[in-house]
Amino acid sequence: MPEFRRATLALPVLFASLLAASPIADAEEAGSEARWVSDSLSTYVRSGPTDGHRIVGTLKSGQKVTLVSSQGNYSQVRGQSGDLVWILTSDLQSVPGQNERLPQLDAQVAELSGQLKTIDDSWKTRVQGMQETLDSRKKLIDELEGRTKDLSEQLEQSQSTLRDTQARLGDENKQVMMRYMVYGGSIAGAGLLVGLILPALTRGRKRNDRWF
Repeated sequence: MPEFRRATLALPVLFASLLAASPIADAEEAGSEARWVSDSLSTYVRSGPTDGHRIVGTLKSGQKVTLVSSQGNYSQVRGQSGDLVWILTSDLQSVPGQNERLPQLDAQVAELSGQLKTIDDSWKTRVQGMQETLDSRKKLIDELEGRTKDLSEQLEQSQSTLRDTQARLGDENKQVMMRYMVYGGSIAGAGLLVGLILPALTRGRKRNDRWF
């Protein structure tokens, strides 16, 4: 019967041992004498350290006991009522049971969840701020690009106007030069005519003076 009971409790004990590997420990019960009943439904306790001793009761899963001594496969423990009983050493563990650890785990999960939410909210705020900064910078870049385009168009228009003005000035300069040349030629021609006609008139007047 004890062997059958141990076999049926093997899987729960294995599961409990895996949970017991968790690094969570009770700081207040760090002493080497503190023990907890393994995370099985219940375990029998006897009046002595062998299977032949009579069963005197049970201990519940996760119940805290104090280790008094060990002998063979059994350990003598003191329960919360103060009674000394014997229990299989394999049914004890050195870390709190699930019933005691679950609230701690829940509290830690809640704390971590709160921290994650805070981090998430912080990152969302930072990302939103960076997005707003990027949007404002993009808007500024678009405005600068628009101004640059307008200035380029104005510069191109000014250069075109300058080329047209230079072309007109060139034509006007040519016209002025032609006028100067025509005017100078006219003056030269008039001077030549005066130089030719005036001596002739002077000679004719001298001849007329002689007749009188």
